[in-house]
Amino acid sequence: MQIFWFVVLGVVAVILIYGVLIYNSLVALKHQVMQAWANIDVLLKQRHDELPKLVETCKQYMQFEQETLERVMAARAQVASARERGDVAAVGQAEGALRLGLGNLFAVAEAYPELKANESFQHLQTRITGLENGIADRREFYNAAVNHNNVRIEQFPDLIVAGWFGFKSAELLEFADEELTDVNVKDLFTA
Repeated sequence: MQIFWFVVLGVVAVILIYGVLIYNSLVALKHQVMQAWANIDVLLKQRHDELPKLVETCKQYMQFEQETLERVMAARAQVASARERGDVAAVGQAEGALRLGLGNLFAVAEAYPELKANESFQHLQTRITGLENGIADRREFYNAAVNHNNVRIEQFPDLIVAGWFGFKSAELLEFADEELTDVNVKDLFTA
């Protein structure tokens, strides 16, 4: 009879240890998702700070392109608002509009040789393009972390531990439809 209780106690100990290991790995995944989002947030803030400088530089040369500049600033405000709310889906949509607006702005700037030659514009364009690339890289890392987290909390036996301790799935940062289409540069110059 004693052996039976030792076996039962051993099985319970193994299940408990396995549950603790699952819990700890789910916590690590949750924090990896949070860290990935924080990395995106830092770059979004940096870009948010650089865009007004770019728009001011462009205003000096692009007197007839106010609509393009206004669209970029409106999209900037939407990204900032969504980022502050922590709304990943809204950030994805606003990012698409902002990236489209920046693409339009840089395309329209081609018609202004003085602006293209301006050292401040060149520096800001390079800086913002670098931030865009960094955001794209971080977005890829974030989505990978979210995917890994979401798969783990849906797999057995992890879903049991995730359910008991309230682990939630995270939302992917997806691209807006506008961001996936090419900019029609010809339309920019005829509008």
